[in-house]
Amino acid sequence: MRRGRSGVSRRAVLWAAAGVGFGVAATPVVASAQAQAESARRAGLAEQAISVRHLRPLWGLPGTLLGVTAWPPSPLEEVFEEWNYWFQAHLVDCAVDAALRAPAAERRDRVAAIVHGIRARNLTGWTNQYYDDMGWLLLALERADRTLGVEFADGIHDLRAALDEGWDPAVGAMRWRVGSDYYNSCTNASTGIALARLGDLARATQLADFLDTRLRANNSGLIIDGVHEPGSQVEPAVYTYNQGTTIGLESELATRTGSSEQRRRATALITATGTGMTKNGVIVGAGGGDGGLFMGILARYLALAAITLGDTTAARIVHASAQSAWTHRADVNGLPLFGADWSEQASVPDQPENPLHLSNGRTAASANPARDLSVQLSGWMLLEADYQLTAAGL
Repeated sequence: MRRGRSGVSRRAVLWAAAGVGFGVAATPVVASAQAQAESARRAGLAEQAISVRHLRPLWGLPGTLLGVTAWPPSPLEEVFEEWNYWFQAHLVDCAVDAALRAPAAERRDRVAAIVHGIRARNLTGWTNQYYDDMGWLLLALERADRTLGVEFADGIHDLRAALDEGWDPAVGAMRWRVGSDYYNSCTNASTGIALARLGDLARATQLADFLDTRLRANNSGLIIDGVHEPGSQVEPAVYTYNQGTTIGLESELATRTGSSEQRRRATALITATGTGMTKNGVIVGAGGGDGGLFMGILARYLALAAITLGDTTAARIVHASAQSAWTHRADVNGLPLFGADWSEQASVPDQPENPLHLSNGRTAASANPARDLSVQLSGWMLLEADYQLTAAGL
């Protein structure tokens, strides 16, 4: 692992937090010191809540951390009996956000410890059978390397190679998992963002074109979940995170290529998302379990579009969602607990439940979804996105 670089400017940190290179949008207007301090305070409390309630060493191994999937945890959850790879990948991404917001050696070390925990708990290497899982971790490792100098070159290499194996040239898209006939939006968009950041703009553009031509609903302009091939059997459900990752991919490509078409697509999808995926301007909830992460992922990539493309609609959705999530939080020992719907009051789980289980690659929700790590990561992700926009004057 390589330790963090020094001498990075404040403006550079803001662009890095959004996930892109420097100097790609208009010079940001500096927000008031009070607004920046308040948004930083809220993000810091969300960070602290996750650290206190969920972070644990893996099996007592030194230099490792992982996020327990629920709080209060059952005994089996405490020892990571079930393995949820993609929750941990997003935990890394949130820890990177925090290290960029408030640089400190212990935050960089925490990023590295979570990655070491992932590698150890995954047992067989960096990869698994799900290409969307691997795309999320590749995104997190690339950001940790580029923005903090926390380097896991072997992980990036192995994940990139595995994702290359998931490419199906006959369909022009990525499979959801090894051997699957399903080509879904979260796999293709997250992989596309990672490839764009790693310099493969041609393949990233192919994935964006697949999303636009095969998975965009004509009536709403939103991105549907996926399609089975051969046979072109679509899964028409629409989810917030699929809009977010597709917005992120189009924004990356617009920024890196100067393409007016990618900018148009991103702007159109942001507008459609505001219409179809918000309620009173606030991102709609999707429950707990896997769905708990959907809101935060959308917020992350709306912030990216706001910073890189100057999209004011994207910024408004993030700010409105952050204010609503904060207003409706529960307070436990001075730290926030977020609900699975940011428009409704969060309730505090009072005891452990049966352990959360994986089924067909998906994690079920707790009876009270505020118990789930995924829901709390979404809240943290949202408040980090809100801070990035506030600090950028957006």
